[in-house]
Amino acid sequence: MDNLKYIKDYLDESISVKKLLQNSEDVLKQISLVADIIINAYKNGNKVILAGNGGSAADSQHIAAEFVSRFFFDRPGLPAIALTTDTSMLTAIGNDYGFDKLFERQLQAQSKPGDVFIGISTSGNSGNIIKAMNITKELGVISVALCGSAGMLKDIVDYPINVPSKITPYIQECHICIGHMICAIVEKAIFKPEEN
Repeated sequence: MDNLKYIKDYLDESISVKKLLQNSEDVLKQISLVADIIINAYKNGNKVILAGNGGSAADSQHIAAEFVSRFFFDRPGLPAIALTTDTSMLTAIGNDYGFDKLFERQLQAQSKPGDVFIGISTSGNSGNIIKAMNITKELGVISVALCGSAGMLKDIVDYPINVPSKITPYIQECHICIGHMICAIVEKAIFKPEEN
């Protein structure tokens, strides 16, 4: 295998999905809207809660860390939690209630009305994310999904952000890019309003 050719072809494919994202006015407006919703939630004393499986679990932790620690500049932390980090909690819920209840149970315990729940699923069909989304309305939690172009999630959440692809790695790369853009918009709006 010609590694250099493979690397260049991979980058071409990855860039082409980001170009599709860049040229999709509907998706860009949705990203902007979600950033504004999170800004409003923070101004009202709420938090962001994130969850996903596998690579999407890592992405949920990554984005939560950007809110809590810092992104482009030093500033106070913004409250965000990933529901994927406590192994005792995950194994207790998984053992007692089943894997599908991992995030639903935590969302019931950790959320309050006005919080924003971001479920990340490249397939759009992760059962435990769907179960958590199904209780957001009764909890008064705003629901956001980062997904691809397929799956059920986009049809059951308040604000779906659909990456225009069905290929997992390219979707994941766009998810973290979207998370970064939202973090940048939010921290600038809250901590440097004179520059907006």
